Amino acid sequence: MSDEIMVIGHKNPDTDSICSAIAYAYLKNQISEDKYVAKRAGEINEETRYVLFKFSVPLPEYVSDVRTQVKDIHIKKTAGVDRTISLKKAWSIMKEHNVVTLPVTKHGRLEGVITTEDIAESYMDVYDSKILSTAHTRFSNIVETLDGEMVVGDEDEYCTEGKVLIAAANPDLMESYIEEKDIVILGNRYESQLCAIEMKAGCIVVCDGAPVSITIKSLAKERGCTVISSPHDTYTVARLINQSMSISYFMTREGLITFRTDEYIDDIKTVMAKKRFRDFPVLNKKGKYFGMMSRRNLLDAEKKKIIMVDHNESSQAVDGLDEAEVLEIIDHHRINTIQTMSPIVFRNQPLGCTATIVYEIFCENAVDIPKDIAGILCAAILSDTLMFRSPTCTSVDRFAAERLADIAGIDVKEFASEMFKAGSNLSLKSPEEIFYQDFKKFSIEGITLGVGQINFMSTDELADIKVKLGSYIQRAYKEHGVSKIYFMLTSILDESTEIICAGEDAEVLLEEAFGVKMKDGSVIIKGMVSRKKQFIPAMMETITSR
Repeated sequence: MSDEIMVIGHKNPDTDSICSAIAYAYLKNQISEDKYVAKRAGEINEETRYVLFKFSVPLPEYVSDVRTQVKDIHIKKTAGVDRTISLKKAWSIMKEHNVVTLPVTKHGRLEGVITTEDIAESYMDVYDSKILSTAHTRFSNIVETLDGEMVVGDEDEYCTEGKVLIAAANPDLMESYIEEKDIVILGNRYESQLCAIEMKAGCIVVCDGAPVSITIKSLAKERGCTVISSPHDTYTVARLINQSMSISYFMTREGLITFRTDEYIDDIKTVMAKKRFRDFPVLNKKGKYFGMMSRRNLLDAEKKKIIMVDHNESSQAVDGLDEAEVLEIIDHHRINTIQTMSPIVFRNQPLGCTATIVYEIFCENAVDIPKDIAGILCAAILSDTLMFRSPTCTSVDRFAAERLADIAGIDVKEFASEMFKAGSNLSLKSPEEIFYQDFKKFSIEGITLGVGQINFMSTDELADIKVKLGSYIQRAYKEHGVSKIYFMLTSILDESTEIICAGEDAEVLLEEAFGVKMKDGSVIIKGMVSRKKQFIPAMMETITSR
């Protein structure tokens, strides 16, 4: 059962989203006893990849959905048993561990299950006297079940022929019903033991702990007859011996209902409701046996715990957020659509970057910032503020970035140039990869806008990228079902953005919002670099004033 708390940014994560999640998870682990782990809700872009590589920071694990999974609930770690163990042994294990189902495994792979119901049915059903040989019962199982001792023979051999009978008659009568390979239960009478061996019995079971003479032992060894001694009386031995059969004869092999640790609880509830099984085997990602779960375990299922960074809109959040428990939100965007069941820590500040807020929380808690964490936080601020050029940038952002650069031992201008250059190297990427590098949806009075953005340090690649995206944007528009879709190609050095769009009246809305005229499917707007501070507010105002 996982007790970790995920710190995660938005889908199509940018550098701020990833780096703030990593840094905040580190900070929370320093000031809390809980376990915090940074995650990501999408593929990272080249800029972020460069930053993480630069500071030797591992890439957070990808999470596509935060609904409760099988691995998040209590799973009984009932150990698997070998299919050759006896019914009696299986019953003893069930009683010891207070379970009603045992998984049967081999080399970690599930072979079947045996239940208390299966064992009960084995006692209640009427079997013929050859059931032990039919079930290929191992002699070691018989010895164990009868609390006995192997006097003559090999415990690893199997009983494959003959029936089970009790030699209660005199030797003359015994000769008429003992057949070759039979298992004969008898007492301490020398004549009866001798008769059974001479009639080519496969095994004799001597009851009441009676001693076996040297003559009987020698003759049995010579004739290939197994001799077992048991301390129990004849009745008890006759009652117990069927319990020596291996569970392989009774276990369920076909039609097993299993679940994997990464399956979602919502998806398995219906399956469990249709089956009357008490327990269900759970397999890990590699298909090996992991444990057992029951319907009752679902009642104790806990929601995954989430801290959201750099967003607070459900449309941008990881899938399944409605089924998770949001503990905190750390963000610098407008407050939107997230709803919670109880009060939470919500820190929202009008700054240029979430990483700046994370830096402030480090300072407030007097936690030293390691060099690598300082480096990625600085990178996030430089990325979100376009190296202080964005109108979203504040003096607080600049101060934080400069302090973090000192800790990380980097030159702000030099590092920013390298970072933006790495991020704008898109020549080998597909139109789809470029388009979703930084793509978000915004809902305004029933109208949904899809807005993507990429930044450039150089205009050399811009023409080729524009052609790629121009042909792809129509496809993206149809796939997302949004009202209108826009893409911003931002030049950091020129502090301008070229915009292309798709959708009904998309061009008209853009022209109204910024007082421009589109030409050949695009328009360049000087002084625009921020989607959050410049583009979205103007579009919202235009839509609401119509």
